[in-house]
Amino acid sequence: MNIESLSDIWEAVCVECKKNITEIAFNVWIKDLKPISMNDGKLTLSIYSAYKKQIVESNYLSLLKESLKQIMGFDMEISISLGNTNPANEVKTLNNDEKYTFDNFVVGQTNRFAHAASLAVVNNPGFEYNPFVIYGPSGVGKTHLMYAIKNELLKKHEGIKIECLRGEAFMNQFIQALNEGREAVNAFQNKYRSVDVLLIDDLHIIAGKEQTQEEFFNTFNVLYENNKQIIVTLDRPPKAIPTFELRLRSRLESDLMADITPADFETRVGIINKKAEQLGITLSEEIVYETAKKIIANTRQLEGVVKKLHAYIKIENKTPTIPVLKNFIRDVINDFQPEPIKIEHIIEEVARTYQVSENDILSSRKTAQLVLARQVSMYIARETTDLSYQAIGESFGRDHTTALYSVRKIEALLKERPHEKEIVDDIIRNLKSE
Repeated sequence: MNIESLSDIWEAVCVECKKNITEIAFNVWIKDLKPISMNDGKLTLSIYSAYKKQIVESNYLSLLKESLKQIMGFDMEISISLGNTNPANEVKTLNNDEKYTFDNFVVGQTNRFAHAASLAVVNNPGFEYNPFVIYGPSGVGKTHLMYAIKNELLKKHEGIKIECLRGEAFMNQFIQALNEGREAVNAFQNKYRSVDVLLIDDLHIIAGKEQTQEEFFNTFNVLYENNKQIIVTLDRPPKAIPTFELRLRSRLESDLMADITPADFETRVGIINKKAEQLGITLSEEIVYETAKKIIANTRQLEGVVKKLHAYIKIENKTPTIPVLKNFIRDVINDFQPEPIKIEHIIEEVARTYQVSENDILSSRKTAQLVLARQVSMYIARETTDLSYQAIGESFGRDHTTALYSVRKIEALLKERPHEKEIVDDIIRNLKSE
């Protein structure tokens, strides 16, 4: 079996396991397991400790089997062997970002311009299209192009210094530096202002976060003035993100912006065939066309179906039929459904935006800023979850009447203050995109 596919399957199994055990249990017992092979209806795992092997087999084997079934769609056996701890003996797999190249990016009508502009940036970073903004909905290839740029720059320009991260990571690192003091802030600034190329995926995450936007704006200016390349991806054009500061929007719009829309039918067919080729399988035209017709908006879902078909062919040694395909499509579409938004995530996002602590939102303190943040949290919980007023109130240590009052208070406030509505709408978008 192709090691990339096996690695992907194991990663998905781990995600499924995490839903059913605590983080501590996962890190202690499951994390050190390594996938070795998947043949004849059996997944073989390796672990370096005989003691851990015994514990996993006694207590976690059924969890692993059920998680694997959720991913594959059918029952499989799992065996665990003792492995070598020497990294030199391990099969080297690609990091996620190393898998993205221009060679395996399928060019079509909806992404041709963004692809061509990306190649131009690689050939002349800092001067040809700077800043370069790629925008479009989730699953259309923005991240693929961004990492392809990074990987090609590393090949073409020896010694080039690159930082590549998500907007959320930039924000979290900056907040941590602020909490640690001036020396940490200086280190953060030196890290990102001394690069040759800065790539930030999903920069829209920092919308409405005033201090983070200020820091990014200043970093942007330092890099731009020194002819250093800046590349960002967004889920929509800068002008459609009202909680971006006007001067930041202006900076992002100052050079090239390239949009990517969902792939057309021909491009989807190309993506399916390319992924099948990478995995070493051949799919019938009927299977390829049916997949391309059924999955329209998200290329990650297309790749997910091909991976399931690959596993089916290799393990079952059968040619997939249309009924089998339809089951896989249904499974993949369900896999890609967003997980329910949790109260703790709402509180975390609101706390970042309004620059208060999460504990204070849950406390009984009643400063104007805290009351607003608390009420906004309850309003967003009502808008984005299926929780009742009673359940929302209890989540904040209040009763249902407090939750009801808070929601109505914010509804009235948002009608009176358009800017506040923009902030709340951006919080909701960020929660959904995460």
